[in-house]
Amino acid sequence: MAKKGGLGRGLSAILEDVEQAYSKEIANLNDSEIVEEINIDEILPNPYQPRTHFDEEALRELSASIKRHGLIQPIIVIKKDDGYMLIAGERRYRATKMLGASKIKAIIADIKSQNLRELALIENIQRENLNPIELAKSYKELINEYKITQDGLANIIHKSRTQITNTMRLLLLSDYTQKLLQEDKLTQGHAKVIVGLSAEEEKMVVDTIIGQKLSVRDTEILVKKIKNKEEIKDKKLKISEEMSKKLSNLQEIFKNLKIKAKVKSSNLVLEFNNISQIEEFISRLK
Repeated sequence: MAKKGGLGRGLSAILEDVEQAYSKEIANLNDSEIVEEINIDEILPNPYQPRTHFDEEALRELSASIKRHGLIQPIIVIKKDDGYMLIAGERRYRATKMLGASKIKAIIADIKSQNLRELALIENIQRENLNPIELAKSYKELINEYKITQDGLANIIHKSRTQITNTMRLLLLSDYTQKLLQEDKLTQGHAKVIVGLSAEEEKMVVDTIIGQKLSVRDTEILVKKIKNKEEIKDKKLKISEEMSKKLSNLQEIFKNLKIKAKVKSSNLVLEFNNISQIEEFISRLK
């Protein structure tokens, strides 16, 4: 494992490994010593791959492109005793495999195995279109692993702190909403708006977005209405509590005057035994 701490110094070094690997890839595409054709069945997936969802339609489109034009950008692997381990380019690997190909162009990189997880995380953050939830989890893992701040991570991966913060806030959403995000049934723009709602409100808004095909702006208006209702409800509740306290105090005063008083909802009901008691009460009010 790369050394932790140092405000991501180890992380920066790994990022340089990724950039160098891609620089070699571009500069030496025709160099047989760099790019090799290896047996596709000998390639093992990287166990630290943060991507968990692959769009089947997008893979089919990529597969068709590779069939037409060939694999322009090789994958990156490292040599293992039992074959190769995939480091970068899992979408290209899967799309090529779809074609039934027996071999694939690859760069065999010289990268220490203890850096595999960090390399896979950064490679995906920098090069692949992770869905928002996978990206948020990758950010979180790097921050926790290296004990760095969001600002520190922003400097290392060249993204704004606001972008990282907004992405990581998506992990506050329910599993239901996160799943829809991963399946591209909900956009990150919509999701950012609903962070902070209760679980019940969140599901209602998400179902409305999908059912009525709401735009992000329409979603903002809907969420604003929900939050305004909550504020009004809280205000009414506060007034109700204050009124109840005042009525209880009055009830105690009437009790001392030998007058029966009951608090019902927001009303104070006085009970008199006879006309004389009423007249006496009125005279005391004058």
